[in-house]
Amino acid sequence: MDVLINVFVALHIIGIASLLGGFLTQMKAMGAGTARFVPAMLHGALTMLVTGIVLVGLNQADDQPVNNVKIGVKLAVLVVILALVYVKRDEEKVDKGVFAAVGGLTVANIFIATLWT
Repeated sequence: MDVLINVFVALHIIGIASLLGGFLTQMKAMGAGTARFVPAMLHGALTMLVTGIVLVGLNQADDQPVNNVKIGVKLAVLVVILALVYVKRDEEKVDKGVFAAVGGLTVANIFIATLWT
């Protein structure tokens, strides 16, 4: 079971890397006002959602403790990210505030995952 959990943790990290990497590649364009949500950002957020749900299920099945409040907060933040990226995915230019909010929420989700014990 530990190997399976570790595989999904790795996939979860790949998802966050895709979301954050997509944001970082558009930072220069954000300064110019031409930033857009690239497909990697949507795919990374969806990967995070699916692997996160699987990880919670695997940890509960393995009788490991799960902090449901932390998971709930991370899920809420991810749902906001997904909603923003999904709704604005086809627009040629995204407002700087919306784009910055997605980047900020992504970083916040990383800090919640690593610092909340």
